[in-house]
Amino acid sequence: MRSARVWQRLLGVERTVVEQVEFDTETDTLVAHVRPRAGAWQRCGRCGRRGSWYDRGDGRRRWRTLDLGVVQAWLEGDAPRVDCPVHGPTVMGVPWARHGAGHTYVFDDQVAWLAVRTSKTAVEALMRIAWRTVGAIVARVAADAQVGVDRWASLRRIGIDEISYKRGHKYLTVVVDHDTGYLIWAGPGRDKKTLRRFFTALGTERCEQITHVSADGADWIADVVAERCPNAVRGADPFHVVAWATEALDQVRRDAWNAARGGKGRSTEESKALKKARWALWKKPEDLTEAQQAKLNWIARTHPRVHRAWALKEGLRMVFTLARQGVKSAAKHALHRWLSWARRCRIPAFVDLARRVGAHLDAIHVSIDHDLSNGLIESVNTKLRLLTRMAFGYADPHALIGLGMLALGGLCPPLPGRTTTALTR
Repeated sequence: MRSARVWQRLLGVERTVVEQVEFDTETDTLVAHVRPRAGAWQRCGRCGRRGSWYDRGDGRRRWRTLDLGVVQAWLEGDAPRVDCPVHGPTVMGVPWARHGAGHTYVFDDQVAWLAVRTSKTAVEALMRIAWRTVGAIVARVAADAQVGVDRWASLRRIGIDEISYKRGHKYLTVVVDHDTGYLIWAGPGRDKKTLRRFFTALGTERCEQITHVSADGADWIADVVAERCPNAVRGADPFHVVAWATEALDQVRRDAWNAARGGKGRSTEESKALKKARWALWKKPEDLTEAQQAKLNWIARTHPRVHRAWALKEGLRMVFTLARQGVKSAAKHALHRWLSWARRCRIPAFVDLARRVGAHLDAIHVSIDHDLSNGLIESVNTKLRLLTRMAFGYADPHALIGLGMLALGGLCPPLPGRTTTALTR
């Protein structure tokens, strides 16, 4: 095998002529002088169209590529500008790196693969790059992976939710495809303007093809879905509906706790027992430990109002248990009986909850009829939080979005030299 072919394989380049390789003893780096082959010459770096010669640009430049053993390796070549018929004077594209990047394709892909599976600081140390560079590469690879791939062509059933990714009320709006299980879009913010950006990118024709949307009871989601998806039915996520009941139950428990204290700053044995009763009240009855069951029995004897609130919460949870078991008519009947019970229970938190559930009754019926829930999107949100912790926080939300698209959107590139990607959702 010719040495030029060997160097092409070692450096991970294609459609490239390796003219000369030298070792810089002062910096302990290997530098390969390269140029594009004739077919890849004089093309726009943005769109790939062939353009006429414009000027020499800033002369020769270098691109970082994968290390060879313990030695850093660089590619060096000319970076002239061409006169693109679309973009005007633009730096000529090279077959070994993305436009505007200071690293080769193989280097970027390896950083992206590692970022999905390990911490940002570990990638930084292993690849010998700066802290911010990891996030920039992740965003660049994710954006490049979506070019030319129509992932929204068969979009029919989607889930929408928001996730807090940073202190200071920093949120992402997240959209998941129920049929593929992939994260298909995320954007900074949690309001109508943010969600409209997704539907604008989706386009009017494809918005009309959306048949089912699952979400929590947020009005900003419901209003935009009604506005942009005229043929879609919106389902209220069962998890969030039961969470409303849990919040109402906790309000009743806190009211009893405050009454048992006898005043601000005071504490009694009864108030301490109520304070420690949260887990017994929140958990499913079948999951209670012996101590928690004893605590629940104590509440039934000493605080019947709190116990009645617990029974109301469990009654609403049972509605969705019946729905998951496929007994949809029984689930709807149980829901209407629960509403009648909650409206006359004389517990203000649950009377208010009954009004809230009644306002979203149609959406809850849709969830029961079509088995819609945000369980999938909650799983995606949990994995996004894990990615954030692995990365020790991203200053730029687009870096986190890029990492999420790679890890949860089916876009993660394979390791250089491999042909498949071992991606786990």
